[in-house]
Amino acid sequence: MKKLFPKSLLAIALCCSAGIRVSAQQRDTLPVPVTTQPDLPTALGNPQQYEIAEIAVTGTQFLDKALLISLSGLNVGDKVVYPGGDQFAKAIQTLWGQRLFANVAIYVTKIDDGKIWLEINLTERPRLANFIFRGIKKSEAEDMAKKSGLRKGSVITESMKQNTIAVVRKNYEEKGFRNVGITVTERADTSQVNAADVIFTVSKGGKVKINDINIVDNSNISDSRIKKKMKGTRERTRFTLHPDKEQIYQDTSHVQSDYWSSFGFLVPSRTLEELDPYFRFKLFTSAKFNETKYAEDKEKVVAYYNSQGYRDAQIVNDTTYKTKAGGLNVDMQILEGRKYYFGDITWKGNTRYNDSLLTRVLGIKKGDTYNLELLEKRIGKQLSPEGGDISGLYMDYGYLFFRIEPVETGIHGDTIDYEIRITEGPQATIKEVRIAGNDKTNEHVIRRELRTLPGEKFSRADLMRSQRQIANLGYFNPEKIGIVPVPNVQDGTVDIDYTVEEKANDQLELSAGWGGYIGLTGTLGVTFNNFSLRNIFRKETWDPLPSGDGQKLSVRVSSNGKAYRSYNFSFTEPWLGGKKQNQFSVNFYNSYQNPSAYNQYIYGTTTGSDTYFKVLGATVSLGKQLKWPDDYFTLIYALNYQQYKLKNYDYFNIGFSNGTSNNISFKLTLARSSVDQQIFPRSGSNFLISGQFTPPYSLFNPDKDYTKESIADQFNFIEYQKYRFNAEWYVPLTKPKGTDNKSFVLKVAAKFGYISRYNNRTTLSPFGRFELGGDGLSNFAIYDRDIISQRGYPVYYTSNPKLNPENGQPVGYEGFTIFNKYVMELRYPLSLNPSSTIFGLAFLEAANGYRDFNEYNPFRLRRSAGLGMRFYLPMFGLLGFDYGIGFDRLTPGNGLKDAAKFTFMLGFEPE
Repeated sequence: MKKLFPKSLLAIALCCSAGIRVSAQQRDTLPVPVTTQPDLPTALGNPQQYEIAEIAVTGTQFLDKALLISLSGLNVGDKVVYPGGDQFAKAIQTLWGQRLFANVAIYVTKIDDGKIWLEINLTERPRLANFIFRGIKKSEAEDMAKKSGLRKGSVITESMKQNTIAVVRKNYEEKGFRNVGITVTERADTSQVNAADVIFTVSKGGKVKINDINIVDNSNISDSRIKKKMKGTRERTRFTLHPDKEQIYQDTSHVQSDYWSSFGFLVPSRTLEELDPYFRFKLFTSAKFNETKYAEDKEKVVAYYNSQGYRDAQIVNDTTYKTKAGGLNVDMQILEGRKYYFGDITWKGNTRYNDSLLTRVLGIKKGDTYNLELLEKRIGKQLSPEGGDISGLYMDYGYLFFRIEPVETGIHGDTIDYEIRITEGPQATIKEVRIAGNDKTNEHVIRRELRTLPGEKFSRADLMRSQRQIANLGYFNPEKIGIVPVPNVQDGTVDIDYTVEEKANDQLELSAGWGGYIGLTGTLGVTFNNFSLRNIFRKETWDPLPSGDGQKLSVRVSSNGKAYRSYNFSFTEPWLGGKKQNQFSVNFYNSYQNPSAYNQYIYGTTTGSDTYFKVLGATVSLGKQLKWPDDYFTLIYALNYQQYKLKNYDYFNIGFSNGTSNNISFKLTLARSSVDQQIFPRSGSNFLISGQFTPPYSLFNPDKDYTKESIADQFNFIEYQKYRFNAEWYVPLTKPKGTDNKSFVLKVAAKFGYISRYNNRTTLSPFGRFELGGDGLSNFAIYDRDIISQRGYPVYYTSNPKLNPENGQPVGYEGFTIFNKYVMELRYPLSLNPSSTIFGLAFLEAANGYRDFNEYNPFRLRRSAGLGMRFYLPMFGLLGFDYGIGFDRLTPGNGLKDAAKFTFMLGFEPE
């Protein structure tokens, strides 16, 4: 018997039986109601089972119909009960759950001979044509577009809108905008079928800053010390006569002692706390509230209490609320608990080292304030690069499988006893050493620097030293050097994987110009810091020159037209012979200058047309790494030769204007370097002491008084003895934050130099002396002297800055024989990227030069202070700028500008 039912009949039944449940689960849309018919009750009165004969899908535009039928759970051949069966309700619920439709309905289109024909009618949600952020800047809108994750063409759902609102709100709340208003509107896109634009209108409101942090029940640790630990939650600057006294929690633990009767005005911290409600100055401090940072700060406060012995301390209540003035207050109530102390500390399981040695390394005595963080640091639960802990003591001798665990054994009142249990395990032997990431540098260049060799015992100290050696090569990104020990428990060995990241380190210096009266000017210089001499005849290795063997080749040509020109060539082999770290270097240079050429070509004068000063020189040196006192020391031997030719050139104002001088000297240098890297050192030191000696020609003729000879004869073969001492220390002042390894670093340096004759029968020549002041560039390598720069001062020629030379002119340019220099710099890196390392600095500097020991006074110094920037670009080397103020250049009637000097440096940091 054939029965026909209207299409709307089943839809009405399903809406009645299942529509409420569907709508409750899918709240972002509601189904479109279906028109009812009067004969509905009659149609629903006789439920029967039918076999699905066909399923049709209508109303879709983008979705695959077969996939939708599969998702519905209804299939041709399935048995269903109609009316009253729950298969249709489940199918509707499943399709609603996809969040793709504005309306879902199932119609019965035909019933015949025990079979049923179904139609699934769907109304798709509109697709996202475009999303627009209004009410904010264009850059902020672009940022929100990226963070929201919205994609054009995706289905517009209420969930998508709410997620975007949450992202926008969180972004601005982190920036201090806690009253953000966001409205969402849809606008039909007529250029596309079933598409719409979604518009997010953002009203940021004003920034809400933290007005007060109120801390109560802290009787043992002051508010200021607690707030100091809250790095991410800071109060704003304030100056008012009517302080805001809003506060949720009341202090019940103690009453503050009277400021005046307790002489609190003698304690700076008490005075600041007393002034805080009225005056608070926070320079460069953000007072915005960040929920994530606030949670971290609460943990830091509790950790700080724990480190002070209050192991039971906790923040029992905290809240944030808006003040009447529109700011934000943070209130915290602290339960401090009692203060604890360390009791007896015993050792168990140690055989390599005795108890007394471990106790000495631990550095914690009975009666010390309890500090679990300090205890775990001293035993090495968290390994530190500097070592000095119990774990480091064991791992430096191969105990890679070493384990240590502190266990509380008793609490007596306020005293806690500990037993430190040690499992030493076997000493691990290095099995394999693998290196990855060296695409340009040959592997043997890295391996020869390593202190971890197969077959030797594992040592953490050797790992740290290997990392430093790789960093100091200068070929790799020092922030990306990876070292991963891979223990093999079965055979007691360890493999070590090193990973490096190559960085560009060759340098190019190029400048050019043309002056009609002086000719071609400019500089061409190239430095290849990872050169390969052995591949020089292999054409396929040239890119642009053969590289990868760690050698250094430098060529530089400079010209200032007809007034000055110079040529320089140097080559360095760091491992002469390939077996030991013997650094061999050769250097050749030649320079010519004629200052009178400017006058000749500018004014057409012929005076000085045949004037010049020529320097020809060569140096051969060999540096040998020492094993004693330690292997940071290097002993360097150098043989030097310089020839100076002067013609009508009396620059030194000592009567030596024509002639030739020869300077043959031997230099012995003892140096020690333990800095962690070259470009931006954060730890370690550099020391250098050297002596340079010419042959003592005058001693071969003990009866001859050379001072009575002509100046040209006296300086034919010059003789002197010269001594230098340099010391530099780098000390990290703060711990690196996050993963960028940025921290403040203090550099302290001291330098001293002295040059003299062997006896009174000779005259000390002007060559090889010390010249102070200036930037070390404009006066570099011109008169063959040690150029000691000083920021804030031009080149000076008298040791006493308060004295003026006669007639306002310097007495002469023969230079100083003694100098002192002291430097203190506070450095902070802005970028540690190897492609552009940038750091800023503030400096204090003091220096002076002296003509002899009669006027030597190490406390009579020229002082200066200022700020600077350093940019290290691999292609160009170092670029530096300093602005210094010379305090001893300040004179009555002149401003600060007259005592200031801008200093520029290129390629190297002058002494």
